[in-house]
Amino acid sequence: MVLLHSEMTQLGAKAPDFALPGTDGHQYSLSSCTNDVVVIMFICNHCPYVKAILDRLINLTNAFEDKSVQFYGISANDVENYPEDNFENMKILAEEKHLPFPYLLDESQETARIYGAVCTPDFFVYDKARFLQYRGRLDDSWDDTSKVSHEDLKNAISNLLNQKLVSQEQKPSMGCSIKWKK
Repeated sequence: MVLLHSEMTQLGAKAPDFALPGTDGHQYSLSSCTNDVVVIMFICNHCPYVKAILDRLINLTNAFEDKSVQFYGISANDVENYPEDNFENMKILAEEKHLPFPYLLDESQETARIYGAVCTPDFFVYDKARFLQYRGRLDDSWDDTSKVSHEDLKNAISNLLNQKLVSQEQKPSMGCSIKWKK
């Protein structure tokens, strides 16, 4: 396991479109989303950092279910060398955890590359015009919910929904490296 921190992307950058299959059998694209806020989460099945925060991601998604926020979970790992992250296992996880967001497979890894994702989890938050407003961590304690004192991702989403500025002081996410194909 290689620990990496997300790399800051220029805030205000335009969100690249994607078209990816979901574990629910539907195809998803950013261009078809009409929500005010979009949260792109690069996650996977096997990463211990993702496993540690997955229930918090589910709770966060559910907390915004009646708001104009769309969450997308995208797995971009090399499934040949990391079979736990293959599409069938993604479907199993989505069903077992009742994921409240589309869980998408980026088999070509093109989406992860154009977004500049480097680790799992890696978060990108876009406003209605699809300009990047947040790139950072979920919160300040990846492994212990009881120690969370700053909910960075939640605060960024709330600020956007309330038409407030998102803090420019953003701390990177940390997690396993994306498993790139050779």
